[in-house]
Amino acid sequence: MSTASKHADGLVQSERPAKRVRVSGEAEDEDELEDGGTPPNAQEEPQKASDLYLDTINRAVLDFDFEKVCSVSSSNINIYGCLVCGKYFQGRGRNSYAFAHAIHDDHHVFINLETTKVYVLPDGYLVSDPSLDDISFVLAPKFTLASVSTLSTPEHLRKPSYDLSNKPYIPGYIGLNNIKRNDYMNVVIHSLLHVTTLRDHLLLSNFRGKEPELLKRFAGLAKKMWNPRLFKSQVSPHEFLQEVNRASAGKFSLEKQGDPIDFLGWLLNHLHKDMGGTKKKNSSWSSGRRYCGPPNDLLLIGVIFSTFQGEVRMETQQVLVRPDTGGNEKPRFDIDREIKSNVSPFLFLAVDLPPPPLFQDAVEKNIIPQVSIQSVLDKYDGQKTQESSGQLRRFKCQRLPPYIILHFKRFTKNMFVEEKNPTIVNFPLRGLDFKDYLDASAVHPSTVYDLIANVTHESAAGTTRDKESTIWKVQLRAGAGGGENERWYQIQDLIVEEIRKEMIVLGETVLQIWERRPSISPSNGMEADK
Repeated sequence: MSTASKHADGLVQSERPAKRVRVSGEAEDEDELEDGGTPPNAQEEPQKASDLYLDTINRAVLDFDFEKVCSVSSSNINIYGCLVCGKYFQGRGRNSYAFAHAIHDDHHVFINLETTKVYVLPDGYLVSDPSLDDISFVLAPKFTLASVSTLSTPEHLRKPSYDLSNKPYIPGYIGLNNIKRNDYMNVVIHSLLHVTTLRDHLLLSNFRGKEPELLKRFAGLAKKMWNPRLFKSQVSPHEFLQEVNRASAGKFSLEKQGDPIDFLGWLLNHLHKDMGGTKKKNSSWSSGRRYCGPPNDLLLIGVIFSTFQGEVRMETQQVLVRPDTGGNEKPRFDIDREIKSNVSPFLFLAVDLPPPPLFQDAVEKNIIPQVSIQSVLDKYDGQKTQESSGQLRRFKCQRLPPYIILHFKRFTKNMFVEEKNPTIVNFPLRGLDFKDYLDASAVHPSTVYDLIANVTHESAAGTTRDKESTIWKVQLRAGAGGGENERWYQIQDLIVEEIRKEMIVLGETVLQIWERRPSISPSNGMEADK
C-alpha cells in the first residue's frame, strides 16, 4: 500500500484525480460490462470447488482503511482485495493485475471493494458462502434504524464487542491512528461523530451515486468507528484524511500539526456544501429538518446547519474620546448616539479567556489561574463590551442550535511568537443554562445543555501547538450519562481509557460540544446542579 499512499499524498488539487485508463483485460469484468453480462471465464452458479480455497483467507492481514487503489498501477477503477495477503489489485480479467497475482503467488480469493462480491481466480467464478459475511460487513458496515437507536443509551455500554484477538471494545469509543501529525483532526472526528443527529445520518446513508467523495469517505469512516464487528479494535482515518488533503489543497495534511478549530470550521462548511446546502439560511435538501423558531419562521435547512447553526446579534458603536474622564474610565455605549446592530449566523461561539498575570511572586509562580465558564460566557450577555479598532462591541444570542460548539481562544500570536493561555475553565458536565446569553422568546426550546465532548491541549512548558510535544485529547460522554452511572472515555490516538468525570475539568480545554436537553423541569435543574 505504500505506492498507493505516496501517490495519494502528492495530489493536493481540490478535485478528485482523474481515473486511470483500464489495463488490458479489464473490460471483461462483470462490474464493468454495460450489458450486465458475465465474463467468458465466469459461471452463473458458484462451484463447490471454491471451498478448497476459503481456508487460505487470512482475516488478520485484512485492512480496508486505506485508499482503494491498485498496489501496482495506483488506479482506483475496479479494485479487488486479495483475501490471502490483503493487497489491492485492479481488475480480474485474464490480463489484469489480480489475475497475475493469483497465478504467481498462488492466492485465489478476491473481494470486489465496491460490490463486496467474492471471486476465485484464475477460474473467475463467484463465491457465495455465509462464512464470508463478516468480511463483507467489515468492508461495508450496514446500520438500521433499530441498531442506531441504542448507540446513545446505557444499553450500548453493556454489550461490548470483540475483535479477532478477543479484545473487548465499545463501538464508537475506539482509537484512531495518528499516522504522522493528524491527531488534531482525530479529536474533531471523534467529537462530530458523537453528535447524534450527524452520526445517525451518516450511519444510515447509502451513497452509491455521484455524491462528493469527502462526504462518502466521512460516512464510511463513521460506519467503521461504530462497527460492532471489527477485526481489530482500532481504525485508521487514512482514506478520509487523504481526501481532506486533496479537498483543502494541502491546508490540512498528515505531515504537519494544525489547528482543530480551523479544521472543524472547514469541515462543517464543506460537509454542508456537499450535502446540497448553500450559504443562505434557508438552504435546503431532501433530508433537512425543521427548526421551530419564532412564528412564520419555519426554516427547512440542512443537517449541518440545523444541528450547529445559531444566530448572534452584534451591536457596535464608535468610541468617543472624552478628555474630562481623566483616562481611567473605560469606554461604554452611549444610548444618545447611533448604535449599529447586525444579526449573523454562527457555527461555534468563540470564548475569550482573561489574560494570565504577567508577574508572579515565588509563592504564586506555580499557581494556574482558574475561571468559571459563566464568567467567560458573559461575553454574550448583551451588556459586557469589548473595544477593538476604535469600536465598542457587545453580543447576545438570538437563537441557539441543538448542539452548541464552544471555542476557548487559548492561543494568541504577536509579531514574534505564539503564546498559550494556561487558564483553567471550570464547568459543569450537565445543566449549563444559556438563558442569560439569549434574547429568549416563549417558543424557544430549552436553554439547558449537557456536555458530550471536550477537547484538551497539552504541551511541554513554554511550547504551543506547533511543537512536537503537542498532545490533543478528546473526552467523550458514554451513553446517555447522568447521575452516579455517568461514564466518560478519554481518547488520545490509539489510547482509549475510562476517565473519572472529576478529572475532565482539569485539562486546558480548547473545544467543547454541548447537547440541548429536549425539555427542562425544576427536578432536572436540581439534578443538574448536583
